[in-house]
Amino acid sequence: MSASDSSSSSSTLDSAADQLGDEVAVATPLAIEIAVTSVSTCQRRVKVTIPREDIDRYHEDAVKELVPTAALPGFRPGRAPRALVGQRFKTELSDQIRTKLLSDAMEQVAEQQKLAPISEPDLDVGSVLLPEEGPMIFEFGIEVRPEFELPAWKGLAIERPSREISDEDVEEALGNLLRERGRLVPSEASPASGDLVVASLRFLDGDKEISRADELEIVVRPKVSFADAEFDGFAELVASAKAGDTLSAAVTISDEAAIEDLRGKEVTMELTVLEVKRFELPELTPAVIADLGAFESEEELRAAVRKQLESRLDWHRRQRVRQQVAEALTASASWELPPELLKRQSLRELERAILELRRSGFDDDSIRRYVNQLRQSVMASTARSLKEHFILERIAEEESIAETAADYDDEIRAIATQTGESPRRVRANLEKRGLMDVLRNQIIERKTIGLIEAEASFTDVPFEFEKPDADAVDHAVCGVAAGEEEIPTAKHAEAGAARGGRR
Repeated sequence: MSASDSSSSSSTLDSAADQLGDEVAVATPLAIEIAVTSVSTCQRRVKVTIPREDIDRYHEDAVKELVPTAALPGFRPGRAPRALVGQRFKTELSDQIRTKLLSDAMEQVAEQQKLAPISEPDLDVGSVLLPEEGPMIFEFGIEVRPEFELPAWKGLAIERPSREISDEDVEEALGNLLRERGRLVPSEASPASGDLVVASLRFLDGDKEISRADELEIVVRPKVSFADAEFDGFAELVASAKAGDTLSAAVTISDEAAIEDLRGKEVTMELTVLEVKRFELPELTPAVIADLGAFESEEELRAAVRKQLESRLDWHRRQRVRQQVAEALTASASWELPPELLKRQSLRELERAILELRRSGFDDDSIRRYVNQLRQSVMASTARSLKEHFILERIAEEESIAETAADYDDEIRAIATQTGESPRRVRANLEKRGLMDVLRNQIIERKTIGLIEAEASFTDVPFEFEKPDADAVDHAVCGVAAGEEEIPTAKHAEAGAARGGRR
């Protein structure tokens, strides 16, 4: 899980203090009282009391600093009495003292309490007042890393997917590649499996239209995967359809859809067939081979396809191993996580999944299919992944596992190899989108999983590549997808072009 908030947890309160002021901390610490109340496993309420003596001390220091430059009528600079300077600049001094007290107090809270924050404190600075008399009191809430007993992680028994990449695997994958250079031609026949239907969709809740998609392109498969629903029966629905036909079916929206009122609801899908197209695959000529990646021969192309299949197999192996590790580590993790934390981190979970899939050479359509599935249960998935992350982070700390500059270079190089972009461009894009912390957590977690694997025992089990039975489309039945994020959309091709990467 990409728990980006927790990757910088040790400096969160310090950061909050820095934002309140740049003054150098005084040598004498504040005699503050700190009361921490546990609201839930990951939530704390902190009450800070600053005694009057510290407020007066800060006031005296502030006035002392101001006197040499204070300009008051009837006095030369530096000659005005301190009491008069304090009265004349009371408002300015009050704001300055309040800010400095807050800044220093937050630093001390961070140093003394060791709260391990995973988010910024919800401190409303504007509501904190500097009192005329008595102590200064302020409160804030903060999310912290949960406290738990570290589960046993050495000696796990793990099943590991295993298979040899066969010539048949390469042949099938090569056929999918050829679809990228194939032609989509209009067809008068009813759509068969693998054909492409161009359709307009309307989704109705009773008589109310909740969303629509015009000229949506869907490959005929048993299912259609939307961002917040899955319709099983698509191939059967359109089996006898012709251009101009309007069909209808019931679709059940995911329990984690973006629109709360529509979660779990059955709505009507109206589908109007606009056009049916079929693929005509090209022959594997030297020109096509070169166009697929500047390969000089068919043998070189097949070798590259085999290597990509091995990369995907490695991803499946890692996923299955990690799933078993996660199940073992989180079996006793019964602690609850704050809903707002889950909501905030759900987008990061999607982004982490996308980065990992890109690194492993999956095409845009495969990524869209996987992300659509993840979106439909993203909160539950995020909860599992966050718990796993916290446990892996604890193991990493205890085993002194850390990321290096070379780790970042390796990850970025791997993504660049699969996407065809330069490493420099990949890094710039990740930095622009604020995803370097996602990458950092991915590196730490992978290293920690590697350590757990080194201590585990393995049994190899047969593995078969999944044959996708759903076509993933870029549309949310509700009109907006939960955890919306940028994923390059693999568009279906017009006649004479192609749609890429379909298995």
